[in-house]
Amino acid sequence: MNNSNFNIINQLVQEQKSLWRIENHYINEAQTDEERAFWEELRDAKIVHIAQLTAMAQQSLN
Repeated sequence: MNNSNFNIINQLVQEQKSLWRIENHYINEAQTDEERAFWEELRDAKIVHIAQLTAMAQQSLN
């Protein structure tokens, strides 16, 4: 595996871990509506990034 492929997969894993923490902890533990809104917005961005990185990984590994 070349370094570029490793970077894509590594970042995909990091984004997935971050999304899991946001969904399973941060949103539920938010103390204000503003904080909850921030975490939900970040969650939505992570979902997009994960989809993009997944597509990149599939493309690079073919």
